[in-house]
Amino acid sequence: MPSRFHEHAHGGVTCELYVSLPDGGGKRPAVLVAHNWAGQGPPERETADRLAALGYVGIAVDVYGKGVRGGLEDDNSALMAPYMMDRALLRDRLLAVVDAAAALPEVDAGRIAFAGYCFGGLCALDLARSGTDRVKGVVSIHGIFAPPNIGPQGKINASVLILHGWEDPMATPADVLAVSKELTDAGADWQLHAYGHALHAFTAVGFDMPERGLKYDKKAANRSWRAMLNFLEEVLA
Repeated sequence: MPSRFHEHAHGGVTCELYVSLPDGGGKRPAVLVAHNWAGQGPPERETADRLAALGYVGIAVDVYGKGVRGGLEDDNSALMAPYMMDRALLRDRLLAVVDAAAALPEVDAGRIAFAGYCFGGLCALDLARSGTDRVKGVVSIHGIFAPPNIGPQGKINASVLILHGWEDPMATPADVLAVSKELTDAGADWQLHAYGHALHAFTAVGFDMPERGLKYDKKAANRSWRAMLNFLEEVLA
């Protein structure tokens, strides 16, 4: 499958999309894939490639900016912190990402979805919270649920799917109830799948740090992938 990098700018920062194209021509629905706290890397690009093999334009997004990357097992708090402390900046960066993806010649701008892992799962929810109708659906995979607290929450127009490890210490049962109420109050079309015994980062192959709340769970990973594909088939039909 052909792939390329595509640069776009926001707020003086150059960001770098990884664009993976399905075989054949014409405009296709696109799925944007947001990264964990380490920044865009092989996991997100591999997911974009898997989506392209299924006929979508798979796009690994870059929230931090070109070349701003950390290690998967490092403490990347300093990379993530500016966006956690300024959720309006994060929202605007995500909307700029959607605009850049929609402008690609291979993308059907009327059929875009957004999925994210860990920090990227929070990005998915924040994109939905923006009220945009540019994306049909968002998927938060072992994401963080904390609301942005940047003003009254308007109606959420994108469909929302949350894929959650029930034992995730970064998203407690109380957090699950809170985000469920938030989405309901915002009039969202939402669903939540919780995987018993799964911790944070349950899709991250090789992770085995239960003392930090991080552990790969093959069963939960496979179930979440199938759930996401079913959701994408529905919202991008």
